[in-house]
Amino acid sequence: MAHMRIGWLLALLPWLVRAQAAPVPSLIREPYLQKVEPTQALVAFRLSTDCVAQVDYGVGDEHRLATSRDSGRIHAVSLTGLAPGTSYRYAIRACGLQSADHALRTAPAPGSRSAHFVAVGDLGTGGGDQRAIAERMRTRQPELFLALGDLAYASGTEAEFQAHFFQPLAPLLSEVPLFTAPGNHEYVTNEAQPYLDNLYLPSGNPQGTERYYAFDWGPVHFVALDSNCALGMASPAHCTAAAQRAWAETDLTASRLPWKVVFFHHPPWSSGTHGSQVTVRRQFGPIFERAGVDLVLSGHDHDYERTRPMRGDVEARPGERGIPYLVVGGGGADLRRFPGATPTWSARRDDTRHAFLEVVVQEGTLTAWAMTPTGEMLDGFVLNKPLPPGPAPSGPTRGVLPSHPIPRRGFQETQGPEGLPAHQRLSTRPGECDGPSPPWP
Repeated sequence: MAHMRIGWLLALLPWLVRAQAAPVPSLIREPYLQKVEPTQALVAFRLSTDCVAQVDYGVGDEHRLATSRDSGRIHAVSLTGLAPGTSYRYAIRACGLQSADHALRTAPAPGSRSAHFVAVGDLGTGGGDQRAIAERMRTRQPELFLALGDLAYASGTEAEFQAHFFQPLAPLLSEVPLFTAPGNHEYVTNEAQPYLDNLYLPSGNPQGTERYYAFDWGPVHFVALDSNCALGMASPAHCTAAAQRAWAETDLTASRLPWKVVFFHHPPWSSGTHGSQVTVRRQFGPIFERAGVDLVLSGHDHDYERTRPMRGDVEARPGERGIPYLVVGGGGADLRRFPGATPTWSARRDDTRHAFLEVVVQEGTLTAWAMTPTGEMLDGFVLNKPLPPGPAPSGPTRGVLPSHPIPRRGFQETQGPEGLPAHQRLSTRPGECDGPSPPWP
């Protein structure tokens, strides 16, 4: 009997040694927030070793556990049963690992009348300018972040996404939900397959693709497009221009939210080094105009530029509804000088400072400004539209204004024709924003 016990213990010894020697995993990719909605959210992260991971989350001292469906190193854990417009604490628990606490806030309840977001493109360098932009955006405490393409230079590989996007943006992405559009540098590697492998984005289109999608946030209907597809860079198996265009028109026309914002990479209007992508403008401009789009955001050119209200291929006439097109390509890549004089349709442009766009929507007013990492305002504008009284939203909500004051000095507000937003020139010269310093943090 003693020999049997000794043999049994000897048989178990290698397993016990391995179990005791098993290292506690580390987070090789900090958590990032995806698919955040009013009642659910996705927390994605990556570990150094295989493990069944959990997310510990709750309000205050509450502790709920959500378990990953995967037992490897790549995890995307769904948190459900959340309350709209509510702040939650969350942390990663994985085979002895206990991460620091992070914060997330769910999307507001349907019917909410306010939203607060930031946007920038051409940021995936891993350098100091990118980190400075990301940190300034984080301090603004937005509800969501729109990344306008070229997230991982130079080729959008798996390694470049880790080193040039997720690592430098980790503090921002752990707190602020991320929504993206692919850039041309993502398309260098297998038509943006690493982009799709690393992100968890909405789809909801007949093609079931995450290359283009739509989502609602408070009073704003957002549409992300794949401008690479529109330019014929995608194989038909991945995306066709006709299918994307048909979906975009159906989706934008169907939305009844008071504000519509579209974002993608290649700019329909630009006086930068790449210039205007006329093919994209011709494919989508008429759709945007028919559907009542309020604002179009893009990157590609490494500068900041805002057009006057545009309609078709020209500036909108007085009293005619036009759309402002913005290039916000100063996210961290080297800036590029404008090659020529300022065209008449360009209301404001800057090629000397990195900057992002911050936008606050409150009822019938959209206030936006371009901000540098040091808090300097390059440009500001306000869009107004009359809105009918809305029903009181159900569930807990909070008016989503930034915790820091909205800069008002230098803004010239105009009211458009009855029933139409006023897309007019506001603060087109740096001097118009001069005066006592705004209360930047």
